[in-house]
Amino acid sequence: MNKIPSFILFFTIFLTLYGLLHFYFYWKMIRAFEMGTACHLLFIFILIFLLLSPVIMNISSGTDRFLATTILAYVGYIWMAVLFLFFSMNIMIDLYRLIISISARFFSPAFLRYIPGDRITFITVLLIIAGINLYGWFEAGNIGVERIRLNTDKLPPQKRYMSVVQISDTHFSSTNGIRLARKIEKIVKELEPDIIVSSGDLIEKDVKDMDRIASLLMDIVAPYGKYATTGNHEFIAGIKKSSEFAEKAGFKLLRNEYVKVGDFLNIAAIDDPAGATFGNEPAVSEDKVLEALSPDRLNIFLKHQPRIQANSIGKFDIQLSGHTHKGQIFPFTLIVHIFYPYLDGLFNLGNNSYLYVSRGSGTWGPPIRFLTFPEITVIEFVRN
Repeated sequence: MNKIPSFILFFTIFLTLYGLLHFYFYWKMIRAFEMGTACHLLFIFILIFLLLSPVIMNISSGTDRFLATTILAYVGYIWMAVLFLFFSMNIMIDLYRLIISISARFFSPAFLRYIPGDRITFITVLLIIAGINLYGWFEAGNIGVERIRLNTDKLPPQKRYMSVVQISDTHFSSTNGIRLARKIEKIVKELEPDIIVSSGDLIEKDVKDMDRIASLLMDIVAPYGKYATTGNHEFIAGIKKSSEFAEKAGFKLLRNEYVKVGDFLNIAAIDDPAGATFGNEPAVSEDKVLEALSPDRLNIFLKHQPRIQANSIGKFDIQLSGHTHKGQIFPFTLIVHIFYPYLDGLFNLGNNSYLYVSRGSGTWGPPIRFLTFPEITVIEFVRN
């Protein structure tokens, strides 16, 4: 699919769905408050601006207006979180009101006294959302370390232990910048891993201070090297730009290939399907990449999206993925889980193959998380 039509289709679908959410907010607002003509028109203008802010930011990111892009990013993305939470909470409230109304019709009109007024409901919901956003800002910055341990007989006799650190979905951007990079640098350096991998979505199109961020990541070293795979945002940001960033950060970007590391390890990776959609990249068979791996060696497979091909099981020891963010903001977690059953954590796939899905080290869009703490993962291989 051609890149330009792909973006047009993506933004058309996005703006349609996003526009419906704005209309829902507008409907609730005018039910809660009486507004004069001037206030009503101003309110509509603000909603239209907020609706289009992601598009305006995307256009601005192609210019040198970094301050304007950053302001737009914070305003637009925080509003996105507010709008999603507002919709989620009000759907539950609407359901509650429906149940009470039906009960009043069939049993007693007295039930209607338990329906709160539109204005108090609107204000209460916004206050709760403000609290969630404030908390979510701190949760997003609180990167935890998750450890998993796997036994293997594929380590050489002289090596009883090997650690792999996985970062994922950092989404370095206008809202995720130097501060996030410094946190990751500090945590990973203290972990002293043998290998460092990124399972995709390192940067966004609107990334600021790219060279400084890359320099901080370059300072993190590992004896067996640093490796990365592409996520969908590598292609959305531009694969050339993303490849240059990965190289400057010290990662070897693996694209539908594998490398031999030492005399006991293979690291393989496959491009995200977004390459065919946004980057005009030819689709490559996962089978072709994995079939080249020797079963006698420890095989680590980097694949951004946590999807499993049945015939791939047994061809790798562990697949490291990300992409889901565990939904990033609950209750969006419930929706993401429908599309990605392997939402987060470790899964035993059988035939000596495992899958680990990272919740991600950064955030996409809204710079907040809610009940989905970010992580850096340590995969510890221990010789049997």
